[in-house]
Amino acid sequence: MNAAKRIAKLTGHLSNGQRGLDGVSSHPVCSARETGQTSSAGEDIRTSAHALNSYNRIHGEVSHAPALWRKVASLQGQQLREVRYEKADADCIAKISICRPHRRNAFTPLTIAELTRCFSDARDDPAIGVIILTGDGSQAFCSGGDQSHRGKGGYVGEDGIPRLNVLDLQIQIRRLPKPVVAMVAGFAVGGGHILHMVCDITIAADNAVFGQTGPKVGSFDAGYGSTEMVRLIGPKKAKEMWFLSRLYSAAEAERMGLVNRVVPLDKLEEETLVFCREMARNSPTALRLIKSAVHAADDGAAGIQQLGGDATMLFYGSEEGDEGRRAYSEKRRPDFSRFRRL
Repeated sequence: MNAAKRIAKLTGHLSNGQRGLDGVSSHPVCSARETGQTSSAGEDIRTSAHALNSYNRIHGEVSHAPALWRKVASLQGQQLREVRYEKADADCIAKISICRPHRRNAFTPLTIAELTRCFSDARDDPAIGVIILTGDGSQAFCSGGDQSHRGKGGYVGEDGIPRLNVLDLQIQIRRLPKPVVAMVAGFAVGGGHILHMVCDITIAADNAVFGQTGPKVGSFDAGYGSTEMVRLIGPKKAKEMWFLSRLYSAAEAERMGLVNRVVPLDKLEEETLVFCREMARNSPTALRLIKSAVHAADDGAAGIQQLGGDATMLFYGSEEGDEGRRAYSEKRRPDFSRFRRL
């Protein structure tokens, strides 16, 4: 067969396969080529379409419908003033929004305190499986610390004490046993850029802007703001971002590996909800341990402690663990002989 005929035949295969894919939404599937089998291009596409249909038949389509949000106005007897907290009970999703759009959602000590309370509530709510962190409006996710509240020792709150309590928030997000998704529109710069990096997933609108501004205002983050960035984009690019303090578009951020997906602004919440709904229907224990394991390698003894704590939690829920507890309560010798030693 000459070259012209081979090209014509391949084009026919691709056209036939593409017709079979019309109207099918994207899901991660393993094609025949990925499993090491050889086939024509058309057969690859048809195999992927078949696997996709099988996935949807078993697991069901992920809804693109808007969420029904229920506002939580206060926590621990205190009204939320700088943060909006909502729950979509039917979807097992919580949404936490920084509400200071007049300052590009820059945070104050009060903002951080309220964010901390919201994340703590979402962590302890057994009905919540995934948490969204975002900013109010379309102009900014978060522009970092509000410089008008900055003193010589940190950011000064209503009590007059300077603090850097955003560092505690970063740790809280990282160790929270549920996926945290950053939903970014507009500016994610400075401390706001670090907040999105410590989240597990970042979905960005096409108007999003990313960067570190600290060196321009006499500030920096030598903790997760540096180390997590190196892990995401490598040391050379991380140094560029910090040393030059430039801003980067959503498309550039996606190419660097800073974000998972870039979507049109008007589709931002819809696409973020698709991610969250798909995660929420997976095993919560599996997600918890995967998150701990991924961070254990980078967080040293603290990471191992988190992973070890999760393992202890699982053991407490086992029959073997419960035998020890009941034996102690019943003041008898535990009988572990019935448990297999594999």
